[in-house]
Amino acid sequence: MRKIILFAIVFSCMQLIVAQPLVYSDSAGVLSVKKNLLITPETILKVENLGTNINTDLPELRPTISADGKLLFFICQNHPENTKVNEVPNSQDIWFSEKDSLDRWSPAVHLGYPLNTYYYNAVFWISPDNNQILIRNAFIHGDYLSNGLSMCHLNEDGLWSKPEMLRIRNYAKYDRGRQNGAVMGNNGRTLLFYMSEESGGLNNELYVSFIQNDSTWSEPRNLGKKINLKKFNQTTPYLAPDGVTLYFSSNRPGGLGYMDIWMSRRLDDTWQKWSDPVNLGSPINTEDMDTFFTMDAGGEYAYMSSDLHSYGQSDIVRIKLLEREKPDPVILVSGNVYNKKTLKPLSASLVYETLPDGTVAGNGISNAADGAFKMVLPYDKNYLIRAQADHFFAISENLNLDSLIKKGYKEIHKDLYLVPIEVGAVVRLNNVYFDFDKWDLRPESFVELDRVVKMLNENPAIEIEMSAHTDSRGSDEYNLKLSDNRAKSVVEYIVSKGIAAHRIVSHGYGESKPVVPNDTDENRQLNRRVEFTILKN
Repeated sequence: MRKIILFAIVFSCMQLIVAQPLVYSDSAGVLSVKKNLLITPETILKVENLGTNINTDLPELRPTISADGKLLFFICQNHPENTKVNEVPNSQDIWFSEKDSLDRWSPAVHLGYPLNTYYYNAVFWISPDNNQILIRNAFIHGDYLSNGLSMCHLNEDGLWSKPEMLRIRNYAKYDRGRQNGAVMGNNGRTLLFYMSEESGGLNNELYVSFIQNDSTWSEPRNLGKKINLKKFNQTTPYLAPDGVTLYFSSNRPGGLGYMDIWMSRRLDDTWQKWSDPVNLGSPINTEDMDTFFTMDAGGEYAYMSSDLHSYGQSDIVRIKLLEREKPDPVILVSGNVYNKKTLKPLSASLVYETLPDGTVAGNGISNAADGAFKMVLPYDKNYLIRAQADHFFAISENLNLDSLIKKGYKEIHKDLYLVPIEVGAVVRLNNVYFDFDKWDLRPESFVELDRVVKMLNENPAIEIEMSAHTDSRGSDEYNLKLSDNRAKSVVEYIVSKGIAAHRIVSHGYGESKPVVPNDTDENRQLNRRVEFTILKN
């Protein structure tokens, strides 16, 4: 009977995960040790059941954890509250739980309409800001259409919007098998799928798709022979927060059981070159089916489902990872978006770009109610981050992570501001750079200044003053000359991009207009600035 139940669960949604622990602890800390396994300091992994607020005597499957580790979505199968529980066998609906400040999970809540409608429902991804979720199936205005993927956004009232399908070029060509699924990268610009081009096929391969300028998605691209072994099944990919480390399930040779978790690292931006996949071994992998590996941005724990020591057929657990099993560390940036004039929170889209090339590295949105956002940034890059909304100009911020020594996962708070485009508005340009004691623009300034050019092109009546300021070190004459030349360099660049010279004037103010006292290095840095003022609109 147990085999029949297992077969039904696996092939209904491929969402049973079996994690066989070396050392297991329940929520009360009671330990039990699996027999006949060698326990050493290097191999002990603690497996923690998330407790009865989440787990029941029914199957709890496919955990999806937020980047901050405080929001958990999962599937509960055949629950009496499930939408289609009385109409179809093995109904699977989305449930969620939130963690409080004492690391306690709240009682699980059924997500309800409009997300739980079709009889196999699942959350595949949570955006780092917790304001978007990627769900199973294609919907149009909340109505089920077909296999596929849909996105939902959190509204001002704290409710999820009706799901809207992602438009993926030639998706149906690759989704012809018995199973499918996906996950999105934390940057919101990359999709990983498992699908089969063979009609009715059970052996899947992994694909990648990228967001396009028109918000559609490119045709899925096969990840190559090193990841996708022919005649074997590759499923349930998970792209770690570093954007490089890939975890996936496969029944390829060298595993411990029917399906095992493997890890590989992307070697370049072609998505075709990968390191040799490594089996994560026991106790993550067992003699059974091990799938749907996921983690938060900290990378300390993997979340899975297990039927060992469970309250029912399977429970949600987390496993503390060894160093060799972790991805590269990242930075979690949190903050709020505000209207600079009113200091009220704003709902806005978020963009982060790499400097000096200006490549968009990720996207997000701020919460509609309080302007809160989160984004995950890998190390080794220099980032410009900003919010954007209609009728506003962003005060961008800079995070230079290529100069930091990797010391592990970090969390940073940085608020973002949007300035209304109106006469008298003053906008600080934080990502305009000059070499010391010079006024030649450095290349990483061009991304920032091109935004000014774009605003002037979109608002042909606007005229501005471009000003430069220094701190109090140096003589008045020196500071005036330096700031005046820097302001002129900025204007020359903007005019070179086709903006009429009469629409922009330059002025160097030296040290005469400090925004804070020049009494600390931090304050002096704030006083050294380039900004523009809208004179006419």
